[in-house]
Amino acid sequence: MTRTGCTFLTDEALASRADIVVAFSERTGGVSSTPFALLNLAAHIGDAPSAVDENRARFLSALGLSSLRDRLVTTEQVHGTHVSLMDAADAGRGAWADSGREPVARTDALLTCDDNLPLMLLFADCVPVVLVALTPRRRAAAVVHAGWRGVRDRIAAIGVKALAQAAECDPCNVLAYIGPHICPRHYEGGPEVVSQFDDRFVTVSRANSGALDLGSAVSESLVEAGVPMSAQCNLAACTAEHTDRFYSYRADGLTGRHGALAAIVGREG
Repeated sequence: MTRTGCTFLTDEALASRADIVVAFSERTGGVSSTPFALLNLAAHIGDAPSAVDENRARFLSALGLSSLRDRLVTTEQVHGTHVSLMDAADAGRGAWADSGREPVARTDALLTCDDNLPLMLLFADCVPVVLVALTPRRRAAAVVHAGWRGVRDRIAAIGVKALAQAAECDPCNVLAYIGPHICPRHYEGGPEVVSQFDDRFVTVSRANSGALDLGSAVSESLVEAGVPMSAQCNLAACTAEHTDRFYSYRADGLTGRHGALAAIVGREG
């Protein structure tokens, strides 16, 4: 979908039915210069802070969330497995590139049950996962950053457990969106990396090739955590193959970051 110049992937039915916005940004619609062109959303890679702030404003505007710009929450991603539960007191942490509150420290998954608190993590080949839980009593959403270390340590499953606990629901009621990430054709790991997966995952590597299928491993982790395949949506776009649409560290080296975002929109009445 393209709106106000920004292209992103989303679930319009979920937004209409439950007032939960799930979105994965693409490169178009921003103001950053090469090598970060165009809609770079990351503040830590050397892009001009003013450009990053403008890009974030444009992305949120395209999602219909302009009024929540100051409440955006981002993190210091460290390829770990820590999940941080966010509430209204956390609004605005990491919202601005070089001013305001600091991002949430050393966290690779954000979770909230609060309305009007957009959560965003950043990617350039790693696997973005957005989780949503809907119950008669509560709505909850989480955004997960899964690099190879996080995939190995099953951060997606950890996120499901935390989300289900917060929403007071069974994991089988969680929806999972797996966003654009590098595919096994373009992601080969050394033996020391692949060996950490082969005994843990059925789907992760191609025989003797060293290629890592991080997306399939994430999906496998989700199933093990109780999220059936029927509740998973894998967008199946490779970042390294489509550098016109997404950022890829493997393909381009110095580059920008696209975002995965979730926001529970407040309802009136």
